[in-house]
Amino acid sequence: IVNVYEPADGWSRRNLVAERGHQALEKYRREFPQLYSIKYSTRNLNLTEMLRDVDLVIVHEWNSPALVKAIGQHRKIKGQYCLLFHDTHHRLISAGCEFGRDYLSGYDGILAFGEALREMYNQRGYRLNTFTWHEAADIELFKPLGTPKGSAPKSAAVWIGNWGDEERSSELEEYVFAPVTKLNIKTRIYGVRYPTEVKKRLSLYPFCFGGWSPNYLVPQIFSEHKVTWHVPRRFYREQLPGIPTIRVFEALACGIPLICAPWQDTENLFSVGRDFLIARDRSEMEEYLAAVLTQPEFADQLARSGRSAILKRHTCRHRIKELFSICRRLGVSGDFRSVEKLTSSENSYSEEAA
Repeated sequence: IVNVYEPADGWSRRNLVAERGHQALEKYRREFPQLYSIKYSTRNLNLTEMLRDVDLVIVHEWNSPALVKAIGQHRKIKGQYCLLFHDTHHRLISAGCEFGRDYLSGYDGILAFGEALREMYNQRGYRLNTFTWHEAADIELFKPLGTPKGSAPKSAAVWIGNWGDEERSSELEEYVFAPVTKLNIKTRIYGVRYPTEVKKRLSLYPFCFGGWSPNYLVPQIFSEHKVTWHVPRRFYREQLPGIPTIRVFEALACGIPLICAPWQDTENLFSVGRDFLIARDRSEMEEYLAAVLTQPEFADQLARSGRSAILKRHTCRHRIKELFSICRRLGVSGDFRSVEKLTSSENSYSEEAA
């Protein structure tokens, strides 16, 4: 049994309701009826009751520092469970003041979503077990949808990503906006927090600004376009190199050709040049975009290779298997046989079947 706890006034939930109304939450529940979270308020949080009789607790880094520390203290005083901190962000670098050495007191280990981040925890003196636990794709949701007969032809390109403040504004200009403008490629942009002046520009041809989109519509959006981008934020190119964020996995799983702004696959998670392309500068980005859009066989080969890489190494089932291996190493009690049965069919995946 897995219980998921979510703050009743969480940032994402609060902003979604403010911008889209409660109907957006209802749509989410209809799309994912099997997913359920227990809402809580930090004002009346009973950790003893919440964590009673559990074997494993995973605390995500997006939680408030006060809650992260409180759960660590509970683990030291009352808990017989294994406590792991799951970090999927660059806040250790960008907001390091919150991460003092006693921040994770009481924790048994850290799940870092990239080797560079794991090494950073070790370098900063956290005397904990640290594990690299990458992002992955939910291939039940993120998969090629195909083009129904009689539907409109695919549009050229799509970028799905938030503005990101100043973390990649110049990169978006060099690798997305400028090449699209020069090649006159019809491109749809999805995301939030874009400045007014940028949205004005993206309202003019060849751009079309779509604003926010729920993640469950991403496979449909990808199926309607011929190519997409990955533009890493500066933290993942400089201080934490080699970490692909979740959209890389989701795009490849959907079978859309992917072209990246510069980043280094230091962990060899993929085969660069086969699974996706990396453009070293604006000129190379223009060259790659033109090739993918005018050479269908090349684009199809790229998409198939990327999809195959996900199925072989980067599905949620792979990560479940890795997590339970970590649990064994840390002495977590439990019967893992059902999970082993679940993951034993990994090698049977094929591009046609998945």
